[in-house]
Amino acid sequence: MLLWIRNLAYWLVLAIVTPVIFLLLTLALPLPRRVRHVFGMAWAIMLLWTLEHVVGLKYRVIGRENIPSTPSIICSKHQSGWETLALQKLFPAQIYVAKRELLWIPFFGWGLAAMNPIAINRSDRAGANQQLLRQGRERLSHGFWITVFPEGTRIRPGTRAKYKLGAARMAKTLDIPLVPVAHNAGEFWPRNSFLKYPGVVTVVIGPAIVPSAELRSEAIMAQAESWIEARQLEIGGAGPFAHPSQRHEHSTRTDAA
Repeated sequence: MLLWIRNLAYWLVLAIVTPVIFLLLTLALPLPRRVRHVFGMAWAIMLLWTLEHVVGLKYRVIGRENIPSTPSIICSKHQSGWETLALQKLFPAQIYVAKRELLWIPFFGWGLAAMNPIAINRSDRAGANQQLLRQGRERLSHGFWITVFPEGTRIRPGTRAKYKLGAARMAKTLDIPLVPVAHNAGEFWPRNSFLKYPGVVTVVIGPAIVPSAELRSEAIMAQAESWIEARQLEIGGAGPFAHPSQRHEHSTRTDAA
């Protein structure tokens, strides 16, 4: 019962804060992008605070020292909605690569549109790749980092999908670092679930992969995928919705320790 009450409080905060932030974003549309971006970041941080202090969903971060000092590509595992909030607090001001359908969602999508995402049509692969590079270069010129979920959609804990090359191509073409990020948020925030569960999400930020003349886009993404999936195996199994095999391995590691 307490879990339901805490989650109801979270959803109440979401229902109150989202229209207010949307209104502020609308009023701020004539202002510079970086000024507008503050409102979106405030929305994310307020929800993250509510999750941590009301629901009890906390987090720990490993590898903060790996965050570059210059704008980069954030290449993250995608398991839930949690990381779309947390990455905005953990990294400098950033924009997301998102499917354009998200922009049609009332309030959330409209607010997202005001935050200048790279909105792509996934059914047009060639056009999407051109959009990534063209809009990525433009967003980079304003000092934004770019966040990409290379698997393209939320993936259940303990599983993986094909890593698409968009993030690596942007890093290669724009000549900026790619930072791999692993986490186990989906073990506490199941996909499409009303309930979010208390616990501690582990986020691991890896060493930046710096493009070079010898390193092709395929090699950049293969390196990022290998690093991310290896970390997923290490941190998986801690939450109530962990993959059964990872839960067993986590219990074995804990007992051994």
